Amino acid sequence: MPTVMLRPNESQEQLLKRFRKSVAKSGVLSTVRRKRWYVSKSELRRIQKKKAIRRARRRQRKSLSRSSRG
Repeated sequence: MPTVMLRPNESQEQLLKRFRKSVAKSGVLSTVRRKRWYVSKSELRRIQKKKAIRRARRRQRKSLSRSSRG
């Protein structure tokens, strides 16, 4: 669990910003979101496969747009 200590002459906004950064860096929120509902192994594999296909298509589109510029 990320913790932050109030530094001398530090405002509440700065403290909150540092805390949010440390929470994001530790990955606590992504873990909570992922574990909110149970996902079976087969469903997880299906989702990961879908994401991989989407990534590949996106990369392909980017590479095509870069090569057509020159």
